[in-house]
Amino acid sequence: MTVIEALLAFILAAGVLTMTPGLDTAIVLRTAAVEGPKRAALAALGVIAGCLVWGAAVALGLGVVLEASDLAFNVIRWAGAAYLVWLGVGLILRPRERFEIAGDVAPTSGGDLAWMRRGFLTNLLNPKVGVFYISFLPQFVPDGVAAGPFIFLLAALHGVMGLVWFAVLIGATRPIADVLQHAAVVRWLDRLTGGVFLAFGVRLALERR
Repeated sequence: MTVIEALLAFILAAGVLTMTPGLDTAIVLRTAAVEGPKRAALAALGVIAGCLVWGAAVALGLGVVLEASDLAFNVIRWAGAAYLVWLGVGLILRPRERFEIAGDVAPTSGGDLAWMRRGFLTNLLNPKVGVFYISFLPQFVPDGVAAGPFIFLLAALHGVMGLVWFAVLIGATRPIADVLQHAAVVRWLDRLTGGVFLAFGVRLALERR
């Protein structure tokens, strides 16, 4: 397999996986719908930053520890599960009454960068992302190519595809912005998303290798 063939095969496979709905998609969609496109973009950047950290860890060989050590896997798994459950319960018990439109910025704890941090931690504290990268990325390394730099290149390409997909998702929320200004709709979205986060957290806590 040549470098070009490897890159094309990876782009095809990773493109399909990127568009598969998951937790990252849920957090970006929810933020776009309830907080507006700016904070959704920041959450998306946080998610991509988490992917790049995982990609760098795999490229440097640190990801092998996660794959080989049950203790390391379980520590990260429980931390990620606790964070998702915390997010989910908070959204269910304290849903918002309104979402912010461009130019209508209400003060929130942590400011806009809090949404980037949320996307980053949601991705980084999911050990399945690390295990997935460990098992997926090395399959596309051609013979005779330095594995570390090429694996990080693949992770970066995955990040670019993720940004494009998130931009599509964020743009798709604009036509329904007027509907999402209604308090009942915002409360329903928060509680629904909280339920999704809670389910992901419980599933992650119960996950086994």
